[in-house]
Amino acid sequence: MYRRIALALAVVTAAGCTSSTFIDDVAFLNRHTDVVILTPDRTSNARIAVCPKLQGRVMTSTAASSGGLSFGWINRDLIASAETRKHINAYGGEDRFWLGPEGGQFSIFFAKGTPQDLASWQTPAPIDSEPFDVARSEVDNVLLRKKMRLVNASGTVFELEVQREIRMLHDKDPGRILGIQPDEGMRWVGYQSRNKITNTSDREWKRETGLLSAWILGMFNPSPRTTVVIPFKQGPDEKLGPIVNDAYFGKVPGDRLKIEPGVLFFKGDGQKRSKIGVSPRRSLGVLGSYDADNQVLTIIHFNQPKGAVDYVNSMWEIQKEPFAGDAANSYNDGPASPGAAPLGPFYELESSSPALPLKAGLSFTHTHTTFHFQGSVDELDKIAHRLLGTGIAQITSALPQ
Repeated sequence: MYRRIALALAVVTAAGCTSSTFIDDVAFLNRHTDVVILTPDRTSNARIAVCPKLQGRVMTSTAASSGGLSFGWINRDLIASAETRKHINAYGGEDRFWLGPEGGQFSIFFAKGTPQDLASWQTPAPIDSEPFDVARSEVDNVLLRKKMRLVNASGTVFELEVQREIRMLHDKDPGRILGIQPDEGMRWVGYQSRNKITNTSDREWKRETGLLSAWILGMFNPSPRTTVVIPFKQGPDEKLGPIVNDAYFGKVPGDRLKIEPGVLFFKGDGQKRSKIGVSPRRSLGVLGSYDADNQVLTIIHFNQPKGAVDYVNSMWEIQKEPFAGDAANSYNDGPASPGAAPLGPFYELESSSPALPLKAGLSFTHTHTTFHFQGSVDELDKIAHRLLGTGIAQITSALPQ
């Protein structure tokens, strides 16, 4: 059906800018790669588009059928070019599979002995440019597989298999997963990726020589009125550590990051390259964002094993604490240097698994769940209070817009 669609539709937002519709994005993707469309059932308005050849990414989704707003950021120029670029192929997608750590002596993004800077940074091909295989595809789910061999900056070799099961969520799933039930008439779409990593070598992965972690990143369309919201566990720094790590790409200015009791706000406008992280001692396993122009509340929920505190550290430096990383992150795109072009622009909502000391043949599954809710401000306010610990008015007024 989607391969025959040539009509490009658009949605005009409250700010007067033009955003893609789901049908437009899928028509574009179908001109350049294979697309698997999932829906909870044949009558549902919820849809997602999965691209197996683009590392099994959920490229985009909608809550309002084919003509509805498309939520994922898609790098049309890169996809249409059919190029494989150096450093990273930022195709886009609102649920993509990566592995950590990015930086440090156990990094899989820097070769042994190279400086940890942008010129030496290279995303491993299996999670950047190589296709995933489709093992099963049904109306509401798809299973993808990929075998990988990776070498970290200390020379440790990892052999593994990744299985990504992506499934649509049904009417009762918001209550089961989030403890909320959307009001009747609210438009929403939800889907879940279950990312299983198996150590296929005959050697145990050990802390002393480096560990891997599952890392899921969602790339979304930015706007001047988009705010990232991350609730956190309150308590003294001596017990829980700092509330936020905002030093990934230089300290985030105060007009882009605000910390209030139990919740932090971060700018998602795609105008300044910056990143924040929340440690496993502070993370509550949930984060989100609010797009005030389109009245879209996005919620990310992920499994965070109780008591797990070893998370890989992705700071670009030789680290004193390589397992003092973050469980939840958000990245805001922008130029890497004055006058440079941004990767996107886009903003990201990310989750990570703990570091994985897997014995030979054993597995771990990291589950990352994405919801988009569209409705009245009053309806969205209830959900935001319940899941993020703050309301829509507080979100929209927290940072300059």
